[in-house]
Amino acid sequence: MAITKNVLTQTALTTTSLRFCGQAGALALVALLASPLAWSHGDVTPQPVDIKGLELLGDEWLAENPYREDHPQHELAVDIGARAYNSNCAACHGLEAKSGGIAPDLRELENGAWGDEWYKELVTNGAERNGRVLMPRMSDYVSQEGLWAIRAWLETVSMETTQGQ
Repeated sequence: MAITKNVLTQTALTTTSLRFCGQAGALALVALLASPLAWSHGDVTPQPVDIKGLELLGDEWLAENPYREDHPQHELAVDIGARAYNSNCAACHGLEAKSGGIAPDLRELENGAWGDEWYKELVTNGAERNGRVLMPRMSDYVSQEGLWAIRAWLETVSMETTQGQ
């Protein structure tokens, strides 16, 4: 009788332990699966952009991107822009500007002056909805040169540029 009672007690403890472990495991699994969502934006603090070698543009914002293909520093601007995008934009807009749905897919931004107008508006004024900042005013953190370099890179990966490739 004592052996049966001892076996029953051990079975009950084992069942309780398994139930607890199962619950703890389920919680751990949920936490693990949810963690990418919590950290998906990464470090969204704007990072400095090294613009060494780029022609300085001054304090007054230009209406159009000066670093287009006909500019002698276009390739340098694209290289700087790619690094600057990865440091400052990819956390929300996705690697290679391919959005995962958090923010607009910047490959869809039109090339040329029309796209420049939209881009300049957003990087200089940011975006808010119902008092919630969706995108900071990047011009408060990154120079005009750095932001136009990002725009130069964006045009190299835009759907308009890569269509048919």
